[in-house]
Amino acid sequence: MIRFQAVSKHYPATGHEALTHIDLHLATGEMAFLTGHSGAGKSTLLKLIGRLETPTRGQLWVNGRNLNKLTQRQIPYHRRQVGMIFQDHRLLPQRTVYNNVALPLVVASVRHQDIRRRVQAVLNKVGLARKANSYPISLSGGEQQRVGIARALVSKPPIVLADEPTGNLDPELSRDIMGLFTEFNTVGVTLLIATHDVSLIRPLRKRIIHLQQGRVQPAHPTDNS
Repeated sequence: MIRFQAVSKHYPATGHEALTHIDLHLATGEMAFLTGHSGAGKSTLLKLIGRLETPTRGQLWVNGRNLNKLTQRQIPYHRRQVGMIFQDHRLLPQRTVYNNVALPLVVASVRHQDIRRRVQAVLNKVGLARKANSYPISLSGGEQQRVGIARALVSKPPIVLADEPTGNLDPELSRDIMGLFTEFNTVGVTLLIATHDVSLIRPLRKRIIHLQQGRVQPAHPTDNS
């Protein structure tokens, strides 16, 4: 599903080597966590999978496609296959919850009737059906994060990436969000979640991939289910 082969990412403007010689494989339907200190390269690694960044060296395959060889025309299609959830939510403040979630389907020119059905279904799933006509400013942090999750999932992508999705939430809400991810994983969605909260994820008994200064560290026996 996702395979890194000797991938490095260098930013010439700053001289920063964000990732160095990453070899990594995620199987179809796997749920795994990416941990590491701030600046370890977690966000960069997720951006490479979403084709928001490109490797400086090495090869990266997602769904059988070599991302290094994608044409400009193929990039939007690839991004529709990858749902991305950000810590800062990135919701459009002037749009309702419904319209924020519907946006990926509108961009993809999905039929209006199908948009309505799919948005209502995903809002039910994340417990926000009654908030469809609300605006982001009126929502709590946990509700805003759920809107971000709904928006990432409404297109039914086979892969979901989440960058510190519980970073600003209290422990109870964090567990609820992780419970949602686990539910989606049970129906075959491949998930890679970046987090610094090891105490939250360890009870889930999923693979933990630890980054340190841009390199994958050897797995500890307790880092796998």
